[in-house]
Amino acid sequence: MKKTFDASSRALPHIQDLHAYVPGEQPQGEAWVKLNTNENPYPPSPKVTEAVALEVENLSKYPEPTSVKLRALIGARYGLEQSNVIIGNGSDNILDLITRCFVSDPGAGHTVPSYSLYPVVAGMSGQGLIDVNFDRSIQLDVEALVATQAKVFFLTNPNAPTGVAFPLEQIEAALEAIDGLLVVDEAYVDFGADSAVSLLNDYENLIVVRTFSKSYSLAGMRVGFAMAAAPIIRMLDRVRDAYNLDRVAQVAAQAAFEDVEHFEAQRQKVMATREATRAQLDAHDWFTYPSAANFLFTEPKNAAGESGSEVAASLFEYLKSQRVLVRYFSSHPLTCSFIRVSVGTDAEMKVFLTAVESWLNNA
Repeated sequence: MKKTFDASSRALPHIQDLHAYVPGEQPQGEAWVKLNTNENPYPPSPKVTEAVALEVENLSKYPEPTSVKLRALIGARYGLEQSNVIIGNGSDNILDLITRCFVSDPGAGHTVPSYSLYPVVAGMSGQGLIDVNFDRSIQLDVEALVATQAKVFFLTNPNAPTGVAFPLEQIEAALEAIDGLLVVDEAYVDFGADSAVSLLNDYENLIVVRTFSKSYSLAGMRVGFAMAAAPIIRMLDRVRDAYNLDRVAQVAAQAAFEDVEHFEAQRQKVMATREATRAQLDAHDWFTYPSAANFLFTEPKNAAGESGSEVAASLFEYLKSQRVLVRYFSSHPLTCSFIRVSVGTDAEMKVFLTAVESWLNNA
């Protein structure tokens, strides 16, 4: 007789209630234009390929457990010590470490809408999440952040999914006012926003989180990092997995980080394509948030000049029928009339815009 085990009832109560993170759709087959997960459309530095090839022969050995060379490189770039840097298995890993170390009652705070992983990492730790809701202006309400009394507040800058960037003056005002940690999640900062790294020397309640997935074209390698005061980094290291970044990922990130010329060229190409695409959307009289990220958040209008959730859903489905994937967030009143479009190559954006024209003519 087979012995059964009811995992759904045996799991911890807060895990039973947890809703897993839902990533963007990963299409199967060829000929898709994939503009739904904010990946960089260009390959990483050629130096990454060289570094990875050389490291393959060392795969029988464990990786350096703290990614010490990468910490030193990042610290030197930003005028920090190695002790101010921690490396993660993607920035998501860093967010989880922060939650496990520092989030307690009444829970973590975050703006809504923002990165949908925050509820997951809070829920995994058995903690609640306190919402600070944006209105359509996407203006940062510092008083509302303070009112949450959260021990940790997650702030995406630039915001996801809108792409709106917050000025450093507002971030500094929040750091002054809150009684807790402000985690500034800068996954997209290289595409046009000001980094909060310059505030680290003056504010020990600041953690700046970055990733190699977007501007360095290493989404498949899963490398993230955080910069903060040394005592914060020491606490995060206590809960970090001993070998949280493999040998290949370490050398790939080092090579990408050191090739500044390649990084800058690709970054500029993405930003130029973003602005050219936005101009085309403006020509349709669509409202599009000013973006400092590698995506655009735009509110489509149909041929009759109507907008709203039904219009956005119609365009989303039509684009998918044309094998163009974008992202649609239907569950929130602020996002349900918009689609989010990752910036691809010029050729990919042409396919997207041609499909938009076809939808306008046929919807």
